[in-house]
Amino acid sequence: MFKKIRRLLRNFFTRTSTLRNEPLNRASLIVLIIVDLFILVNVFTGLSEISNWHISPAQAYPCHSEWRDYRNSTSQKLKDKDSEILRSTISFSSGRNNQTSFRQQNLEVEKQHLGSVAGLCLEYSDRQDKLNNPTNQKAVKEIEQLESKINQLTATNQEIRSKYDSTLLEKIAKQNREQSINQVSAEKALEELTKNDQSIANLNQQTPAAKLIIKANSESINFLQLLQDGKKFQLLDQGFQSASFWYPSIQISLQAIFLLPLIAIALFIYNLAQNKKYALVSLLSWHLLVILFIPLVIKIFEFLQFGAIAQFIFSLVSQIFGGLLFLINYVYIFLIPILGFGLIKLSQRRVLLNSKLQSAVRVQNSQCIQCARKLQPYDNYCPHCGFFQNVECSNCHGLTYKHLGYCKHCGHPQDLEP
Repeated sequence: MFKKIRRLLRNFFTRTSTLRNEPLNRASLIVLIIVDLFILVNVFTGLSEISNWHISPAQAYPCHSEWRDYRNSTSQKLKDKDSEILRSTISFSSGRNNQTSFRQQNLEVEKQHLGSVAGLCLEYSDRQDKLNNPTNQKAVKEIEQLESKINQLTATNQEIRSKYDSTLLEKIAKQNREQSINQVSAEKALEELTKNDQSIANLNQQTPAAKLIIKANSESINFLQLLQDGKKFQLLDQGFQSASFWYPSIQISLQAIFLLPLIAIALFIYNLAQNKKYALVSLLSWHLLVILFIPLVIKIFEFLQFGAIAQFIFSLVSQIFGGLLFLINYVYIFLIPILGFGLIKLSQRRVLLNSKLQSAVRVQNSQCIQCARKLQPYDNYCPHCGFFQNVECSNCHGLTYKHLGYCKHCGHPQDLEP
């Protein structure tokens, strides 16, 4: 087993770094590495672009997070959460530099991607746009001005209170006023604190009236009715969860659409170059195959870790074993080697690493079966690597080529299993 792995690795590096069975010089090797890096960067860039081609769950359901946060709010000011979401929506709408509405913004995303924005979110965006009217904008500005004044007075009170405490201690200690570190007396500080507290109380009484103006109009009522509709949110949440479940599968499918034609073209060119003995074309196409298989393998592992299969296993283990989620790692530890075993068996039978196909090509080209260097007629051992080229036929006991299906003397089938 280890000899076979070493032989495969040796063949891989020989195929990758030799031209007409001669090692590449440094200049050629540098050029080849630069070409490989350029191709690899462009492959990963293309994969990133095509994976974002389909609309993501967050883009398809742009209102889900805001809707979910509103419904899951556990603030003690539950009555104020209606005012807060109305105010934040109006402030965001009026604060944008462009005049694009929420609906137009969502439809623009839909035009740039495969898939569509959820109808409920388009309805949500319509009601958001209707909130941005002059009456609501005026009320929001009034609330912001009131809160700004309250914050200023609160900060002033904090500063006065810190000085008032030290002045009060000086008074208790019967220290002379001329020796005080504060310019304001304790009585004056207390008077300013009382005055500011009264102003803050008056401003706090004005704020609910401004909030009531926003909540009272029909656009706000319709918007809040949609937010409070539990059945519609349940449909929205189900759609978002379903989109999140299938999105990795869609991404890997798009990435396969990008990669597989390139791999097929590179494989075709490689086989053609091998048959026509175009050494340089064969070398470049081989490197292209290797470069293309690297992101393919990486994306397959990402899908196995985060795709629909991973989420299904995660949910299954969660339902059966509760919080023992570390058992998912046991599943992967046993599942991935089984999958790898199947892929190795398939590649050994069907792909370029098939020793029978490789040996047939090298025998036709009078090359060593192991290192692919040129041999003279009737060479039983390779003068470069010392590999014995023949095997004894089980029928006529004559020497025939290794890894080929039939004896060259009697035509008897050979046992190719190790």
